[in-house]
Amino acid sequence: MSEATALQPVAQTDRPWWKGAVIYQIYPRSFSDSNGDGIGDLPGITQRLDYVASLGVDAVWISPFFTSPMKDFGYDVADYCGVDPIFGTIEDFDALIAKAHGLGLKLLLDQVYSHTSDQHAWFAESRASRSNAKADWYVWADAKPDGAPPNNWQSVFGGPAWTWDARRGQYYMHNFLTSQPQLNCHSIAVQDALLDTMRFWLDRGVDGFRMDAVNFAMHNPAFTDNPSAPPSNGVRTLPFDFQLHIHNQSHPDIPIFIERIRAVTDQYEGCFTFAEVGGSDAEREMKAFTAGSARFNSAYGFNFLYANQLTPALVREAVEA
Repeated sequence: MSEATALQPVAQTDRPWWKGAVIYQIYPRSFSDSNGDGIGDLPGITQRLDYVASLGVDAVWISPFFTSPMKDFGYDVADYCGVDPIFGTIEDFDALIAKAHGLGLKLLLDQVYSHTSDQHAWFAESRASRSNAKADWYVWADAKPDGAPPNNWQSVFGGPAWTWDARRGQYYMHNFLTSQPQLNCHSIAVQDALLDTMRFWLDRGVDGFRMDAVNFAMHNPAFTDNPSAPPSNGVRTLPFDFQLHIHNQSHPDIPIFIERIRAVTDQYEGCFTFAEVGGSDAEREMKAFTAGSARFNSAYGFNFLYANQLTPALVREAVEA
């Protein structure tokens, strides 16, 4: 008997459902509007799930629908356990997940753990004083003697990564919009609170999570200046592009937090986690974030997003890396 005929296929029960799965992303706002207000919503998704299932996909990943002022279209979360009224209600979500599971579809949610909206109750408490229970839940720092920001860190979206807050008399950090203050994920209390929100959705039957901006979850607490990036042939459109981002992100303790996340998701059978990892060091970080069996199941970078053209050679290069 040849080796080829001797080999037996692995039993389907031994293979995680997400291995080789096709995941269909839905951006709620623009997908399907059920009530005619011009904004897509959760009931609209539910109404279209038969069509999605007919495509042969295995899972649906839904971008944020949580309570938010929508300055970053939902990636500025004001309540991790709330459904924004423009998208419906928690009962609408329960109906959606029941419909998905009835069609044999897994349901995945976005989770944004590097920052919140400045409208989040946690931030309202944190900025109120330097001594309250959540005073250190966000990244705060004193001004330099001349009133300048604590260091040279820049925001991905343009301008300094620091905004002055007169109530505390300090700067708060934001890697993105000024309305997206940076969570202090070094804090175990912050990690515990985020893990509680994860359990909230898992207890409602969610099958996994896409983890947003994971490599921005922790910073260098010494607030060391970032060094200048070497000359590049690429186009630099923002001050952010002129630095090597070794202090405002990509802290070596991030995988320790990831292991705490995985410890929670492993309590729920078949839960799948995959991380968004951008930046110039994405391959190394993706490998670190998925190493072994105690971290995320998978991760993806932006090789194709920033390419001038999608070619077979580029796909091969990305996969091999």
